[in-house]
Amino acid sequence: MVKRLYEKVKSVIFADPKLLYKEEIAFTNKPFYFAGVNNRAVLLVHGWTSTSYEVRRLGRYLNESGYTVSAPMLRGHGTVPKSLEDVSFLDWLSDLEGECQALKKEHTQVYIAGTSIGANLAMMLAKKDQSISGLVLMATPYKIKLEKITVGFAKLLGFFKAYNKKFYPPTFGLSSTITRLISYQTYPIKSALETFELIRESRKNLEKIIQPCFIIQSQSDHVVAKKSLERIFEKIGSKIKKKKYIKRAYHTFISDIKNEKIFEEILQFLDEN
Repeated sequence: MVKRLYEKVKSVIFADPKLLYKEEIAFTNKPFYFAGVNNRAVLLVHGWTSTSYEVRRLGRYLNESGYTVSAPMLRGHGTVPKSLEDVSFLDWLSDLEGECQALKKEHTQVYIAGTSIGANLAMMLAKKDQSISGLVLMATPYKIKLEKITVGFAKLLGFFKAYNKKFYPPTFGLSSTITRLISYQTYPIKSALETFELIRESRKNLEKIIQPCFIIQSQSDHVVAKKSLERIFEKIGSKIKKKKYIKRAYHTFISDIKNEKIFEEILQFLDEN
């Protein structure tokens, strides 16, 4: 009893994300792999312009409970924005397929958990490979806000300049959030258009997703269209599916959130499925 209480107290979910960031500054632009003991693995996929560190705390928590966790760096990330210029979403998908196959060789069950376009990539993988055991989709755009206008503006802007600067809402986009500290603050417009194409492709044929699925979205998400969670929840073919909204959180909330209940619910979902 005392030992279990001690283990819970020292668990990574109780660590302050900002203090943890200072301790782990050397890992902010590196992929990670934590070997587990329960013969089950989770492939974690970070979001666009970010790094694997975005999902590192969740990865450490799942590893504490026995899971092998792999979080590769999506091609073009973790260096400089220019690295994204000639990368397509098919490159990201190909890299993740290879990592997923490698995990399946060593584990009886492999799950995928992604945030933002990392979740869109997870959906693409799940449609192609029904042997994937389950999905955790965080901050997943079924559509982005004002999608037609945004995409049209990006195409027009691309005629005049190659790069653009990110926009953050004043309430949830503080400069001290982990997401801002680790991600590119400018981006190639060409790469932004590639993400829009990924979003469009990922929302097609969602009935082909039959794996257990846990969908999580912030109620204050300034990127994802308001009904994205509901549209995905309605359209996927999964018989086992769960949804949850996070209050007062940034778009890609998982690296900054201090609510340990979300980590626990993700673990419970994986354990039960």
